[in-house]
Amino acid sequence: MTSRLFSALRRYVPVLAVFCSAALLTGCASFYLDPATKDVPVAEMRHAATPQPVRLNFEFQTRGAPNSRATEFLTPAVREQLQASGLFSSLDGGPNAAILEIKLNNIPLNDDSPAAKGFVTGFTFGLVGSQVSDGYECKLSYLPPGQSAPVVKTARHAIHATLGNASPPAGTIKAPDANTAVKEMTHAILSNALRDLSRDPGFDTASKTSMQ
Repeated sequence: MTSRLFSALRRYVPVLAVFCSAALLTGCASFYLDPATKDVPVAEMRHAATPQPVRLNFEFQTRGAPNSRATEFLTPAVREQLQASGLFSSLDGGPNAAILEIKLNNIPLNDDSPAAKGFVTGFTFGLVGSQVSDGYECKLSYLPPGQSAPVVKTARHAIHATLGNASPPAGTIKAPDANTAVKEMTHAILSNALRDLSRDPGFDTASKTSMQ
């Protein structure tokens, strides 16, 4: 039974069981946030005196391919976080507004693909037993009005799932369920990318130019 559940979970791991059958996972799986990426408070971001509007494009991907169900699931939380950041006056700017593109790519780590191997560098997941680990890469691209080269920031995170009595990697933070784990991961990874964007001279210059 455990083997079959583990195999099923591996098939659905690209969205870390958010869309799995509850009956499949109830009482069998636990979810943990990797401690390497921590949530960044809004107070640590640099804010322009007069924030400017942007046109938001958000997409969740699985191994680089669009995942519309996950995009729909996470879009409200992403918009809420961006609005709360105070970095932008609006997320639905007109044709002359800056473009903010966010791509959140899910890379399952329990395989031998080049993407997985490259992602694991720098992390100590301890991939053993009935455990599945998912990596996430957030690529944030900010293109100011009149510019041809965007300001690009990236951040990474991971979620680990265990079955039965398997132990999670040391230091991980348990989430109550898969939905919460995915939303908390998204908030943390995006907060890191936003902090880096807010501190980039290209973002600061674009804000000042727009205010003139």
